[in-house]
This record gives sequence, C-alpha cells and structure tokens, in this order.
Amino acid sequence: MSESATAHDVSGYTFEKAVAELESIVARLERGDVALDESIAIYERGEALKKHCEKLLSAAENRIEKIRLDRAGQPQGVEPLDGA
Repeated sequence: MSESATAHDVSGYTFEKAVAELESIVARLERGDVALDESIAIYERGEALKKHCEKLLSAAENRIEKIRLDRAGQPQGVEPLDGA
C-alpha cells in the first residue's frame, strides 16, 4: 500500500487545504470518469487526507477551553471544554 508515500505529502497541509483537496477527490470519484488504477491511487490519497484532517481536528479540540465564571458572572479562569 502506498499510504506511507502519500501520508508525508499531506502532513504540512492546513486543515482547509486538506479538506479542499479531499472534496476534489470525492467529486472526481463520484463522477466515475476516472480509470480504476487512478481511482485506487486517489482513494488512498483521500484516506491520508482524511486521517490528517482528523488529527488536526483532534489537536484543535484539545486546545479549546471554556471560561469559568464566578457567581457575579465575571471570568475566573479557564478549564478544559470537556470538564476533564
């Protein structure tokens, strides 16, 4: 499988760039006008892009914090969004 060859190609992509390319791949595959060998190759690239997007989303979720308010409604500090 060529996943390791394609995975390093997307590691520097921003989330937006990876999603845009993934959408392009999906559109090409849905049209059905791509040869079988090329379909397999772009599907594998799509998988690498999907995994990269999931990794970026997970990292972003881990950075999100919620603001704690005191009884008067004033900011008191921050805590992880999931309460962990």
